[in-house]
Amino acid sequence: MKDSDIRRVVLSEFNRAYKDDPDTLIIEELGLCQGEARVDIAVVNGSIHGFEIKSDQDTLKRLAGQIAIYSRVLDFITIIVGGEHFDAALSMIPSWWGVIIAKEKSGQVQLKYKRKGKRNPSLDPMAVVQLLWREEAYKILKDHALHKGLVNRPRAILWNKLVEHMPSDELSTLVRSIIKSRANWRSDCKQA
Repeated sequence: MKDSDIRRVVLSEFNRAYKDDPDTLIIEELGLCQGEARVDIAVVNGSIHGFEIKSDQDTLKRLAGQIAIYSRVLDFITIIVGGEHFDAALSMIPSWWGVIIAKEKSGQVQLKYKRKGKRNPSLDPMAVVQLLWREEAYKILKDHALHKGLVNRPRAILWNKLVEHMPSDELSTLVRSIIKSRANWRSDCKQA
């Protein structure tokens, strides 16, 4: 059972679950922290829920780094593991992460929820705001009359200004809304 086998089943379930929800966007390979890592699947609606797949053919070498990055940005995180990685992955991930085990039975991938995830207790507002493109960050600043002297400044300065002057919850809500409304998003993203 490969990553692609698990991914196909997960995406099929999400597309079915969210097909009538225009407020949900499903994104494969969402880049986080300026490309330091990519989460396999992100479901964006009232939160950003990341799903990381570790099939039995994968290794867990990168998991510690992924844990650190994902835990800065994502509201909820669920790891989907093959049976061979279950114990090792469970010993590595934070207690608030959700866990799904993927098993193959009669040639079919079956998913079983082992632990329901909880909301991330420690989002990093700077990591969240880095999901914004430069022009999106500038528009938020302009909409909140915080843009003076920033028209040609680099995105890092815009992100800092947003984090300094806006409540984290409001900023997270705006980021999710903007991501879902992007007209020129990658072609592999699916509006559910």
